[in-house]
Amino acid sequence: MLGAVKRIDEAIQIHQSSHIYIAYSGGLDSHVLLHACATRLECKEKITAVYVNHGLQAVASEWAVHCQEIAYALGVDFKTVVVDAQPSLGESPEEAARNARYTALKALLKKNDLLLLAQHREDQMETVLLQLFRGSGLRGMAAMPVTKVFGQGYCLRPMLDTSKAVLTAYAQQHALRWVEDPTNQQTHYDRNYLRLIILPLLKQRWLGLDKTIARTALHCAHADAVTLELATIVLGTLCNKKDNTLDCGQLNLYSAEVKHALLRAWLQTLDIRMPALKVLQKIDSDVVNAREDSMPQVIVNNAYCIRRYQQKLYCVASNPPSFDDSVMNWSNQHSELRVGASHTLCCQRSSSGILLTTWQQASIEVRFRSGGEKICLPNRRGFHSLKKLFQEAHIPPWERLLIPLIYVNQRLAAVGDRWISAEFYHEKEQGCVCFSWLSTT
Repeated sequence: MLGAVKRIDEAIQIHQSSHIYIAYSGGLDSHVLLHACATRLECKEKITAVYVNHGLQAVASEWAVHCQEIAYALGVDFKTVVVDAQPSLGESPEEAARNARYTALKALLKKNDLLLLAQHREDQMETVLLQLFRGSGLRGMAAMPVTKVFGQGYCLRPMLDTSKAVLTAYAQQHALRWVEDPTNQQTHYDRNYLRLIILPLLKQRWLGLDKTIARTALHCAHADAVTLELATIVLGTLCNKKDNTLDCGQLNLYSAEVKHALLRAWLQTLDIRMPALKVLQKIDSDVVNAREDSMPQVIVNNAYCIRRYQQKLYCVASNPPSFDDSVMNWSNQHSELRVGASHTLCCQRSSSGILLTTWQQASIEVRFRSGGEKICLPNRRGFHSLKKLFQEAHIPPWERLLIPLIYVNQRLAAVGDRWISAEFYHEKEQGCVCFSWLSTT
């Protein structure tokens, strides 16, 4: 346990943590962690033990009382958080409980706060094996990291290289009292089946199995980190930082394996959960290498859509807002117009644009494309279709429907924050208005 406490001290110094939360279930592992911190750390006043009540056990409230008594006896603050752990469609009970727990814990952390979790070396072994059975890649096989960014703060598993036997001995030495979750004996849960049925047999044959499998997880973590770092370096030559797109032509210079690594690195920069290998393969075959005249797309995690336009790979929301039939009156007494739940159209003073006097006296409407719209631009001859202008500006088709059209006295005066009609365009020091189109998502 000395190594775990030392690791906590180092993390506190590195992150200058103002507060430490310890996830405390009342079981042996988390009780050992809480006891070791509360009785040996000088920063005892920073500690809050947090019990997450999933509402899945009839005795959950009694466990909360037990946890509170233990925390107060150790002289640390205590907090109970109640969550809804009912699984959604396609979510296992274990996954639902874990997601609900981590979401609740993440919400507690402020900048540089530290969350301590009590997973140990055998937990890591179980995680590696479960990931192996699921066909996971390097990142999955790396299992749980010792430390990572978590919400506004950090998450630390200080006992991840400590054996269960050491924790049990510590608990017995200090006469700790802990609760036993009866569901831990139910083998219809995958982890329990592995822990109670499979691992005892494996340990009879391979002594020190938790050490060797934990070492495998570390090797995978190192390999994944190297792959990501190298992919990120290459990604810098492929990615357009202005719109976070990838150059498909440059991407196709690499082998399929390297392309998959680059796609993973790209999605990670966008903070998107890694898709399965078959999804990456589908992105490569159906989007990156689709016909030039096609409009391919692949859905990722039921939330994002990978699309291509003019040799550029885009990642967009799979269900973007739709304003096709929207017609809104915009009072010239207001500088902002809220459009739907996710966008705001703003009007501000400018040295070029629509004359302020015209704007203040006009009837203003905001519409969206229905097709066939044309506009005459300053310093260009004739009228131009919006379709042609959008093509010239390399604006993808799915984005065009989201660009507002501003009508002044029933005449098209501006196209979002991109163009102003020659009919309305003027230059006058702070005597004009221009527009900005902002997404609030």
